[in-house]
This record gives sequence, structure tokens and C-alpha cells, in this order.
Amino acid sequence: MNKGTLRQILLITDGCSNSGENPVESAKVAFENGITVNVIGILDDYESETASGFEEIEQIAKAGGGINQVVYKEDLSQTVQAVTRQAMTQTLQGFVNKELTNIFGSSQTLEEIEPEKRGEVMEIVEDLGETCHLEVLILVDTSASMNDKLLTVKEALIDLSINLHARVGENNFAIFQFPKRKDPIGLVHNWAKELDSISVIFPKLVSGGVTPTGPAIREAMYQFGKKEMRRSMYRAEEYRREG
Repeated sequence: MNKGTLRQILLITDGCSNSGENPVESAKVAFENGITVNVIGILDDYESETASGFEEIEQIAKAGGGINQVVYKEDLSQTVQAVTRQAMTQTLQGFVNKELTNIFGSSQTLEEIEPEKRGEVMEIVEDLGETCHLEVLILVDTSASMNDKLLTVKEALIDLSINLHARVGENNFAIFQFPKRKDPIGLVHNWAKELDSISVIFPKLVSGGVTPTGPAIREAMYQFGKKEMRRSMYRAEEYRREG
């Protein structure tokens, strides 16, 4: 099975969208285009995990084929790492299930094969999780209510970069914020293998405004295509130079 590239949008937010298209529909479109949408909801100290705003988080992740988790901000760092890795495993298991269907000629999932064989397959999944290429676009809600949470988000993302650095496979990260003036999203950190400059960037982020989660997810999805376009242009330029 080709290890390929796993693409994820990691949405970090603290509440409901209140502007633009339905974020559940946007997440569905992203998933249909091979991009998993994972969502982490950050609770204030006085909120519970049953707060009304967090039902949407579960719906977005489900439509996006991803993982969702609601946490208090002191637990954010560990959660960001766990959700990213869980989503990788879940996506790879989906690939494996498709392969099993092709092999057996009928619907077959990991849960349906005998335990010994299942263990062997899971070893393959874990190996792929360490060797596949990973692209994570981190989409940070910077609406007004996120103001006191941005420092915690910054620390969590630095920890994520360090944690995944030990993988054999290549990592690529980008960070976008939403909203950004009149645009759905704004670039915070362009695609890079490590998030080593976040400490300089994050203090400059300005929070405020509405929460256009739907348009933000859709625009984030397009950034993967733009990345591929830049890569193709770079390769073409290198080819011309060599020629």
C-alpha cells in the first residue's frame, strides 16, 4: 500500500460559528477531497463539556471524517498531539479497510478479520503512521472570545511540532487564523517542516470579530491545492535550470 500523504485540517475554536455557510457542509466537502477535518474545542473554566456551542464541534468532525475533543485550556497541548495522531491512525485504518475489500472482494473491515491477522494489520498501520507524509493546516479561531487562549494555543502547537519531529515521514505545517478582516482566513505561518517561528508570530495576532467557521474551512481546503501548485512550479523551475 502506498504510504502517500495524509492531509488534515486541525480546527481550534471555542464556540459556535455565526457567519457564512454551514461549517458541517464545508467539512464534508473537505473530506470528499481527501482532507480530514479534526476539531478541538477549548472550554472556559466555568463551562462544561455539554455546553451548547460544542455540539457543532462533534458534527464538523464527523462530517470531516476526523476526531473531535473538548478540553480545558491547560490540557490543550497534550490533546493537540493526541488528536493529530489519532486522526492519522483513523485515516490509515480507512485505507486499510478499502484494501481489505479489494483483496477479499467483499466488504471487510479490521474488526471482522481474525485477531492474529488483525494485530499484523495494525502493526502495518502504526508503521505507516510513522513513515507517511503528513500535512497539517492548523486553523485557529481568533474571534474575540479566544483572546485569553491564544498563548496556550501557541505553546500547544510548538509541542506538536517537537512531538512529531521524531517521525520518519515528512511533516509540513501551516497556520491560518480566522476571521482576518474581510477575508475568511489569514496566513499566520506558511508551510514549513517545523513551527519554530511561532513565538514571534503569535503575540502579533489580533483577536476580535465574528466566527465564520464554514468559510474558513472551505478556504483552508483550497490551501492544499495552492501548496501543490507552488511545488509544481518549483520543480519546473529546477528542471529548467538543470536543462
